[in-house]
Amino acid sequence: MTIPKPLRWLLALLVLAVLAAVLGRSLLARRAEVAAQQKPAAPTVVPALQLAAGDLLTLQQQELVRSLAVSGSLKAVNTAFVKAKVAAELKQLSVREGDTVRAGQAIGQLDTTEYDWRARQAEQQAAAAKAQLDIAQRQLANNRALVAQGFISPTALDTSVSNEAAAQASWQAAQAAVELARKARSDATLTAPITGLVAQRLAQPGERVAVDGRIVEIVDLSRLEVEVAVAPEDLALLRVGAAARLQVDGSAQPVAGRVLRINPSAQAGSRTVPAYVAVDAHPALRQGLFVRGQVELERRTVIALPESALRNDQARPYVLKVAGARVQAVTPQLGMRGQAAGQDVVEVLAGLAAGDLLLAQRAGLVRDGTAVRAPGAPAPATTASRPQP
Repeated sequence: MTIPKPLRWLLALLVLAVLAAVLGRSLLARRAEVAAQQKPAAPTVVPALQLAAGDLLTLQQQELVRSLAVSGSLKAVNTAFVKAKVAAELKQLSVREGDTVRAGQAIGQLDTTEYDWRARQAEQQAAAAKAQLDIAQRQLANNRALVAQGFISPTALDTSVSNEAAAQASWQAAQAAVELARKARSDATLTAPITGLVAQRLAQPGERVAVDGRIVEIVDLSRLEVEVAVAPEDLALLRVGAAARLQVDGSAQPVAGRVLRINPSAQAGSRTVPAYVAVDAHPALRQGLFVRGQVELERRTVIALPESALRNDQARPYVLKVAGARVQAVTPQLGMRGQAAGQDVVEVLAGLAAGDLLLAQRAGLVRDGTAVRAPGAPAPATTASRPQP
């Protein structure tokens, strides 16, 4: 059956009307969606970070002390070994470790039997030489009288003069031998060369000691010092008289000291320069104790930044400065490090000023731009909008 031409036009118009209605609804839906996206979101309330009193640090000027870390062992300035001046058996030693001795005090005795006999032998030889001298002197006197009377020639007198001179020299040599024998006998008595404490007994009674054999070590604890190694880069600031604060192992109280001398030569292996720090006397100090501490190199007033405020989770160390009600990340220019008011600090050359408030490490990880509220301030709220697409 054939559809009439007017009906076909009517059907085509109906289809076009339906399509137009569908397209119009789609366009209206799209516009509504775009309008919804462009409409600003409702503001979101973000509370400010409440800070405690210990979370803030106030930057201020302080006296910064740059120090050199040192360590070493205590050593007595005056020590001495009592040595045997003659070879003999050690008969008696009256001191032990820890005993106090005075300079010149007799502390022991070597066997003198051999040296007693040598002294007696020398004395007898001296007596024989003296007898020969007396004979030569009497003969010389007689010959002089005979020459004066013309009974003997002057040549015979010259012989008598020579004989008397030889006898005189022999007697003097014998006298010197007597003195040497007596000295050897007196050297058998051991005496303390300095005042101090006995540190070691290196020989026992009954032992035979050789010449220069060590018997006792004496230490004077009234003057102690520490030899420390100084690196070349710190040597320019080190000076004689610089104050030192040392901690001795086993002692809770620090001891004071000062740089006494600086060696003019560097060590061959380490290239460090030895310096000698005198330590104030203290009853608890002993030779050989290990000490560590600080020697003051430089002292000046600077803007001191506590190292506890520095953060190192980025390429360069930075601090979090409280600017108004927000946190601001600042990378300061730093100088020398040292101590001030008993804590480790670093000098601020630029980027911060005295009086700035900084966040301490105990405040935790805080982002740059975070809103904060000071201790004791009312609790305001800040708003933040969602980002636009």
